Amino acid sequence: MNSSDTLAIAPIIDADIPEVIALWQRCGLTRPWNDPAADIALARSGANADVLAGRIGKAIVATALVGHDGHRGWVYYVAVDPRQRGSGFGRTIMAAAEAWLRARGIEKLMLLVRADNVAVQAFYQQLGFGEQQRVIYAKWLDGRAPTP
Repeated sequence: MNSSDTLAIAPIIDADIPEVIALWQRCGLTRPWNDPAADIALARSGANADVLAGRIGKAIVATALVGHDGHRGWVYYVAVDPRQRGSGFGRTIMAAAEAWLRARGIEKLMLLVRADNVAVQAFYQQLGFGEQQRVIYAKWLDGRAPTP
């Protein structure tokens, strides 16, 4: 199926976690220094974040981890199964993430895209996102060396 009309979106449940992680791995979203299961657990531990899944039948074909800090909304792990790309599911899961944030009174959505991921940059530009000039600093609090 390739119609976004058939994509049902809801927060994940515990039983979905292995399938979600497998999707993220197929999409190249995981990094050795980030434990995806820990990211899911943290997102689901409070009211300020959740992991949304888009399904066709029982299969998870799209995800977005969405959350906010009380001022800005953030989205991570936006994934569409590689076999379903071009189906509109990316737009649909992003619209669901935006709706999740609007329902909580959040007015601005931020996201990070790696500089070399040109295809994804074009996708977000088509959705109306604009690049903002910022310098991002990071520090591992456990003393690890910086990661890319």
